[in-house]
Amino acid sequence: MRARFSRWLRVNSEHYLLESAQAEMAKRYLGRSVPATERGLVPGLWRHLFVPMYHRLPQRLRQSAIEAMPGSHRRHWSEPPPRPHIPGIQ
Repeated sequence: MRARFSRWLRVNSEHYLLESAQAEMAKRYLGRSVPATERGLVPGLWRHLFVPMYHRLPQRLRQSAIEAMPGSHRRHWSEPPPRPHIPGIQ
């Protein structure tokens, strides 16, 4: 259940943060806004509540929240296998 909620949260947050970034780029470099996308209460809450709050969070708090959620970001790099020692080559 927790993983399912985390996945839902991750998918939606990625979607609306990407949409926000695309709108900002269009406004900055093209001088115009992007066409209106889906409307409604839920998309409005994501756009007008979640996205501004996410951008205002301090980086350290944002990183802590991301690390507290299950997902692929918790995977760590594995150590590379030891290199065989070949005489004459360092």
